[in-house]
Amino acid sequence: MRLAGATALALLLVAPAAPVAHAEELTRVEALRALAGTADADARRRAVRWLGEQGAMADVPALVGALRDADARVRALAEKAIWQVWSRSGDAEADRLFAIGVEQMQAREGEAAIATFTRVITRRSEFAEGWNKRATVYYLLGEYTKSLADCDEVLKRNPYHFGALSGYGMIYLQLDQPTRALEYFERALAVNPNLSSVQEAAERLKALLIQRRKDTI
Repeated sequence: MRLAGATALALLLVAPAAPVAHAEELTRVEALRALAGTADADARRRAVRWLGEQGAMADVPALVGALRDADARVRALAEKAIWQVWSRSGDAEADRLFAIGVEQMQAREGEAAIATFTRVITRRSEFAEGWNKRATVYYLLGEYTKSLADCDEVLKRNPYHFGALSGYGMIYLQLDQPTRALEYFERALAVNPNLSSVQEAAERLKALLIQRRKDTI
């Protein structure tokens, strides 16, 4: 079963390409305090920008919390910041290869991108985003079993990865397993409730499953 908008959903597995303005200089403690306390919206926006540029994986739980902020701009900036943090491996050569792989993927050079992301994974196996990008390319090439295997590796290293969780859902749609697809879409939304394309897909799947149950009565 294929769902309209699958191409748009595929973008959820990759970091947004739009540049992010440089954040005002803060300390990590100040940024985390702004998100955890009663700071105003401008302060929270500055905090998530700073964490996007300077933060580490240990800061992701705070940014995930900001995905539920009362301010829509904070929520959007938090999602960008999460992708920024996820896309830093901590190894300059791995990051260089990663950037090349992203360019190859965007140029639809699938086999070359797989080879490059495999080099990233070999060099930095704990880097979840290397696995996620290779999973994305495998999905785009229709290699669903390999994509699922790489998504497994992503979640072992990064259980917050709403892109990979959405990816599972997209793969299970292609495999005509709507119940499993819905499960993973709902898991993605539990981490990031701002994924409008995933929310729409989940609602369509719910309607489909309800209709299927009615048809069996």
